[in-house]
Amino acid sequence: MKLADIFKLSLNSLTHRGLRSWLTILGIIIGVAAVIAMLSISAGMSQTMNAQMSNFGVDVLTVSAGRTRAIGPAGGFEGRFQPGETGGGFSQTSGTSSTTTTPKLTDTDIATISTAQGVETVSGIITGRASVQYLAQTVSVTIEGINPTAWNTMTTSKLETGRFLEEGDGSSVLVGYSVAHEMFEYNLTEDTPIKIGGKTYSVVGILKESGTGGFGGDDRTIFMTLASARDIITSLDSNQYSSIQIKITDTNAVDQIIQNVDQVMYTSRMVTADTADFTVTSPTSMLETIQSTMATLTFFLTGIAAISLLVGAIGIANTMFMSVMERTRLIGILKSIGTRNSEIMKLFLTESGIIGLMGGLLGVFLGFIVVGVISSVGINIMGMGRMGTSTSVAIVTPELILFALLFSTIIGIISGLIPARKAANLQIVEAMRSE
Repeated sequence: MKLADIFKLSLNSLTHRGLRSWLTILGIIIGVAAVIAMLSISAGMSQTMNAQMSNFGVDVLTVSAGRTRAIGPAGGFEGRFQPGETGGGFSQTSGTSSTTTTPKLTDTDIATISTAQGVETVSGIITGRASVQYLAQTVSVTIEGINPTAWNTMTTSKLETGRFLEEGDGSSVLVGYSVAHEMFEYNLTEDTPIKIGGKTYSVVGILKESGTGGFGGDDRTIFMTLASARDIITSLDSNQYSSIQIKITDTNAVDQIIQNVDQVMYTSRMVTADTADFTVTSPTSMLETIQSTMATLTFFLTGIAAISLLVGAIGIANTMFMSVMERTRLIGILKSIGTRNSEIMKLFLTESGIIGLMGGLLGVFLGFIVVGVISSVGINIMGMGRMGTSTSVAIVTPELILFALLFSTIIGIISGLIPARKAANLQIVEAMRSE
């Protein structure tokens, strides 16, 4: 029997049992779509967070107050997480509140950190949210108060137009890409006047898009001098900071420098490693922790989605067993005219493989729809919803599509293996007696 004949007979059989075939295919469609959605979300989130981490220079450390998980006005992470002696964990400069009352970071801490070996520059940051008015529109935006001289040497952000802030820019602001081009009905431009906290500020520069969306990036932030920010963010005293950024001298000695900072801070704040009320983190430690978490989450979500594929595989096996029973007499006729057992097996395996392939194709299509909905609406993960950001976080790669199609086809073939073997092993006389 030629391969074309086998393929034609398989299609005829599926067409003859149309409703049953489509119900079987539906199980594979749902499973493949679920796998596509879960893996694409994971890939998108990983890419976004990797991009976010790249915006922090590898030579910049962050110190935040508190050792427990905290969520600030921008929805970032604060807290102490110690995978090893060097500390590390989730921390961003966007948090100002904690789940526990802890001492704030102050000018004393900045002076203390400056004495640690391996530290080049230290700068305090204050962060909060404020209502920003441009023309007749008012929106809530993250405000970040910085020391311009220090911040300009630490940031990896690039200018789209204008300049960075300078000392003495009390009435000037630097705005992120999304603030300038997405948050208001009309774009902000250089020298545009905006009102923050009732005071008018002039835009002196606009940053290039960082592509980090809602994960605490610079795109949705307005930067101003520390003095200007203190007039708006009143939750901190005049010598307190939301976080402290540290530029280090040697990127190959990050862990050692973190230990150095820890030690001088332990002494200054009269705490130990067990009672520490601050966190020192690096982009590398944050990225490693996030990647580990994402890998676990991906495995878990994909496992859940794979259960639906398993159910679909059972459905294929059931359909193929029914097909063997219904075509027992046909199998006997085929054998009586010289069809070999291997060809009988190929016939049923082709049929089950087609079911898997069709389910995979339609599942990929449905997966695209699901991913499109997720990307257009955005999902509230890691505080994106609290920041008012709708971010595309799902990515479908060609490799993922190919994997889904191959996997669904293989699932179909494997599911039809036992029924196909049963059909091939039928005796001619027994098969011919079947009604």
